[in-house]
Amino acid sequence: MAERIIQQADLNGIENNLRSINQNINAVNSNVAVVDENVKIIYSEIEELARDFRRFVNYQAKQNRLGQAKTELVKIRQEIEKKYGHYDIVRRTTVGILQATDLGVIRKETINTATEELMLSTPNYWLAPCLVALSAWINDKPNIADIALKEAIHRDDEKTSLFFAIVCRRADRKLASLKWTERYLASQDENHIGRKTMVLLDAYVNGLLGNDAENLISKRMDIWLKNLSNKDGFIEKQRQQWSDAINLRRENFDEDNYLYLSTYSKTWPQLKEIMEGALLHKEIFEYLTNIFEQKVSLKNIVEELDEILFDLVSNYDNEELPLRKQEKFEQLVVDFDGDEIRAKKNMDIEKSAFDEYKDFTQILTDAAMKPETSHASVSTQKLAIALSKDWILDAYNDIIAQNRMKIPQEITINMDTFNFTTVDGRNEIEVLQNFEALIQNEKRQALSQNVLTGFQKFCQPGGIAIAIAGLLMLFLGNSILGFVITVAGIGMVISFYSCKNAIKKKKEAIEKMFEEKLDKGKQILRAFLAEVVDFREEFSEKDAESSKVISFLKSLKAKEYIKRNCDANRKIKI
Repeated sequence: MAERIIQQADLNGIENNLRSINQNINAVNSNVAVVDENVKIIYSEIEELARDFRRFVNYQAKQNRLGQAKTELVKIRQEIEKKYGHYDIVRRTTVGILQATDLGVIRKETINTATEELMLSTPNYWLAPCLVALSAWINDKPNIADIALKEAIHRDDEKTSLFFAIVCRRADRKLASLKWTERYLASQDENHIGRKTMVLLDAYVNGLLGNDAENLISKRMDIWLKNLSNKDGFIEKQRQQWSDAINLRRENFDEDNYLYLSTYSKTWPQLKEIMEGALLHKEIFEYLTNIFEQKVSLKNIVEELDEILFDLVSNYDNEELPLRKQEKFEQLVVDFDGDEIRAKKNMDIEKSAFDEYKDFTQILTDAAMKPETSHASVSTQKLAIALSKDWILDAYNDIIAQNRMKIPQEITINMDTFNFTTVDGRNEIEVLQNFEALIQNEKRQALSQNVLTGFQKFCQPGGIAIAIAGLLMLFLGNSILGFVITVAGIGMVISFYSCKNAIKKKKEAIEKMFEEKLDKGKQILRAFLAEVVDFREEFSEKDAESSKVISFLKSLKAKEYIKRNCDANRKIKI
């Protein structure tokens, strides 16, 4: 019965199925071989894609943060306007009253009414009673002036003293101006100076307070600096203070300038850092020369005093500081194209400019390096830099030394599985030889793994033997079983030759793959080494510019940047 069923079987179908199975096995073997040999290439491509993806994510994050910062700036400025916008009316009115009085085009009653209304609409603001006192002064009402003046002093003694020191000087009342200046200076301690001192420095530097006041201020500055310099750790503090301020001028170095170095070297972050340090020299030199090449405008004393007075009353007050800090931070994010990390670093350094009180040397540092937030004039910047040049030189030399100490002796090459080093990019032959040796070794290993297995080797002699046995069974009369065994033996022989051909093709693919890898790798390495040469040369060139900064600073003399104004040909209306 069983023999009859076997006889009725589709022997052609069995043979076709065996042949199909054999072909599928060969196809699987071939595919596995291709996958196995392309794994390293895939890994390399994945790493490159990962780098590109990280760059894209980083770029997108910065763009999102940039958009957020712009939105926050609008909100913060709206809040400032809502909370402190009425202060601007008082500020504008202050200078307006002085200028209108000079021209004589406004009735005294109008001035009196305007100042009284501002006093009512801006409670607790120090400038409002100052305006009432000023109006009473103009209207010859000493009793009201005294009452308003006492209230202004009660609200803010320092700012009131500065305000009337400048107003009295504007009115050519030098003795009164001197007394107000003395009052302000008496309230100051070199360790705890109000940030509005910048206003007094501007007036002093521009020669607007008269010789007596200048002598008073210069002597007080000398005392402040002497007392500070006698404190323990003063020099170290100055170095750190000026190092932080100088580093504010650092610019981010674009890695696109060195695509191969940034992609194929783990040393790149260090290289990027030292190049930014070298580029700093040009930034600082241009920053300093731009300051000292600016000519001071030749205005009359009244115009200059009005500008300084406007700075005093218009620059934000202490209660505005929290919002102004937020505004500055978001503005830094915008300035750095959404790079919040850089914005935070700069804000950590610039935050001293928002401090209500600081020591005198910090006042000078802020004037020199942070004029946007300290509101220092160009003249004050010049004096601050000249006065601080020794400390700046100490800090600057430290920055140069520290940056040079970070210069790597060797630059690593990290390309796929190849890791090597170069000093100056001129060892091309050695690098290429080592790379080729690595590729040849990897190729030998890949080829050595692509050989016939023990079973595959057995298939040829074993298949022949089984096929012969099947033929003998056919000859002896067992046709069905003999046929099956014969087909199986033939299939084994076919499998042997199929596997052999597959391995041959696989080895040819390996040879081609490693040949391409070798050629492509050599191209990358040559480009990499060329960039190393360019980088070393550019760094040396940029680093050498530090000497220009040092020479420039050494040439400065503080006394040359204090202006002596003549009082001749002035019209005083108050």
